[in-house]
Amino acid sequence: MKLPEDFIFKTRSFITKNNLPLDGFFESFDEEPLRGIRLNMSKVAPSDYESVMADLGESVDKVTWCDSGFYTLREGSGNDPYYHAGVYYPQEPSAMLPAQVMSAKPGDFVLDMCAAPGGKTCRLAEDMKGSGLLVANEINEMRAKALLRNVERMGIPNAVILNENPENLAKVFIGFFDKILLDVPCSGEGMFRRDAQAVKSWERFGPKTCIPIQREILEAAHVMLKAGGEIVYSTCTFCENEDEDQILRFIELHPEYSVIRHDDIEGITVSGEGFMRIWPHISRGDGHFCVHLKKSEDAEVGSMSLEKIPSYKTKRKDNYGFSKSREAFLEFMRDILVSYEDPGKDYLIHGNRVHLLPVNERIFDGLKVVKLGSYPGEIKPTTTERLFIPSHSLALMLKREEIREDSFLSLSRDDERLCRYLKGETIVVTPEEKASLKKKGYIVIAVNGYPLGFGKISGDGSIKNLYPKAWRTA
Repeated sequence: MKLPEDFIFKTRSFITKNNLPLDGFFESFDEEPLRGIRLNMSKVAPSDYESVMADLGESVDKVTWCDSGFYTLREGSGNDPYYHAGVYYPQEPSAMLPAQVMSAKPGDFVLDMCAAPGGKTCRLAEDMKGSGLLVANEINEMRAKALLRNVERMGIPNAVILNENPENLAKVFIGFFDKILLDVPCSGEGMFRRDAQAVKSWERFGPKTCIPIQREILEAAHVMLKAGGEIVYSTCTFCENEDEDQILRFIELHPEYSVIRHDDIEGITVSGEGFMRIWPHISRGDGHFCVHLKKSEDAEVGSMSLEKIPSYKTKRKDNYGFSKSREAFLEFMRDILVSYEDPGKDYLIHGNRVHLLPVNERIFDGLKVVKLGSYPGEIKPTTTERLFIPSHSLALMLKREEIREDSFLSLSRDDERLCRYLKGETIVVTPEEKASLKKKGYIVIAVNGYPLGFGKISGDGSIKNLYPKAWRTA
């Protein structure tokens, strides 16, 4: 690969200055880029990792800096049933590092500010185990749609997706988040061997275009972070100006921040200041930079009071059908699940769409909302009653152990009905399956126990296919 002369000069100087080995670095750009997948920890138990990888025809080749990451020999297929079930997320191995370092916890309020296409968002959500609030923001409208698709496919229940710029976010979420992940736009030098356009983009725009954007994002994150909160900043570039220099400047402006070191992660090169890098000639991954920052507990920050924000929920009246709609939702959930607790104040309706949201929805007023918490489905009024119609994303949020036996049909990966289901065709159950399933109504279709979507079974054993047209395979 022909690399820009300016890139060669600057990177050689940086590597030499830091007493790192130079041999093999420039040659690594002619090597085949590595592929990887990250298994969905909210769906796949560690004890099942090996069997899932075997089902995919892959060996267990672990990414050392990610608990659930594996190298693969093949490109992920959009036709694979496990992909459709959200069992795994195709991700370049180095890109798995920042969310692992962030280590989100249940109950945290977390922001992924530059979230598309969603791999890091989904890992954060898995660590949060459905508890707390995850706000995933993407400034580009088209990329925000891709983010939505991946968040739904991976079965993320507690995410709000926004399509906003950093300045608008910082006006609203003052001292609000416990943790903020910043996988910022960068010059993309680590992507040169993976994407031929990356070199052309670097030559046209280069680091000078990215540096002011990165500074703006860092400053917005500072405003939105609570005292004692944490920021993980990452790029896929080797450029010192976008990485080490950017962070040293930020800490100089905001001395209440310190670096959290991670010296125990195998495969990562850590500098004296605690800055982490993945070098393609040293480790098995594309070039990546990452740093973990902590804001001091006694830092002065503004704050927003959720208690003082009026809620749409408090304004619902029975003459809008709110109570009947809620009853229809609860009836559906209790019919298909082993048990289901009333979501209480987390339940709200916008139009005819049901949402479950762990915080007051009014805090998002004035922002471009793509997804408002989990969306289990919608209410369809009839002349005599209100019916609940489940969304596809609800099926992907469910786990095998939550679903009633008579509402669950699991197909093996080699069952020809699985292919037909993903194509949107009608399928028919066997006599044995029919005997164990309800006579009619909604059921969950799964692959090897991992939910894929809904179907509607009839008395003759045929299942009306409810797999979304936009998701179907060819």
